Amino acid sequence: MPALSALSIRSILGISLLLGLSATVTACKRLPDEDSGRPETARAYPPASRPVAALAGNQWSTETARDKRGEAEEIMKAAGLEPGMTVADIGAGEGYYTVRLAEKVGTNGRVLAQDIDQEAIDRLAERVNRDALDNVSIKLGAGDNPRLPKNSFDRVFLVHMYHEVREPYAFLSRLRPAIKADKDAKGEVIVVDVDRPFAEHGIAPKQLFCEFEAVGYELIGFMERPELGGYFARFRPAGDAPLPGNIIPCALQE
Repeated sequence: MPALSALSIRSILGISLLLGLSATVTACKRLPDEDSGRPETARAYPPASRPVAALAGNQWSTETARDKRGEAEEIMKAAGLEPGMTVADIGAGEGYYTVRLAEKVGTNGRVLAQDIDQEAIDRLAERVNRDALDNVSIKLGAGDNPRLPKNSFDRVFLVHMYHEVREPYAFLSRLRPAIKADKDAKGEVIVVDVDRPFAEHGIAPKQLFCEFEAVGYELIGFMERPELGGYFARFRPAGDAPLPGNIIPCALQE
């Protein structure tokens, strides 16, 4: 058998190395992309570290039943709502709170009703026109951005919808600039939700508190009101908003 030259040996070794690398690359598994399925506009923010409830129907309960409990009236009173205020109803759905907020703030006040469901927005627009609610505007929002005008709102209502927010850190961060920060008129976010598992369309209060705190809000009021459909929490922006990369996501709270 003729001796192999040094060049032949180097060639054989080179081919063997390439084959080995090819086998290694083929054997590697693709790492999962934690941002897969998230909107591009939210990826600068941490993902939710908790389950997120599927979107429910907009009719949370019949309006007659809710009025018999005095739900809206009690919630508006606890929120310190007054005539002339400017408020936002996020996740407005069929407009239960929208029409009652409009009546409460009066002709000198304003209500912005927002939802991410175009069909719900269209139905709500019909209702607003039918009832001649001249102090109500309607806006289509996004799951990670409420798309509200800056420094505009005395109160922002999130009623039975926060547990469905899929990008809580992006959503709450982009909500902050819309809340009035005037020295004599500081705005608030009002959350009404239920203390039960996410799969049952609720969120534990500790989880709620942690997520708001993570993006720079302070809790200024809380009460359990099961007769009104859950609990009631008030938040206000405090200090500077953290940059997206500095937000520490909350562990799942029980």
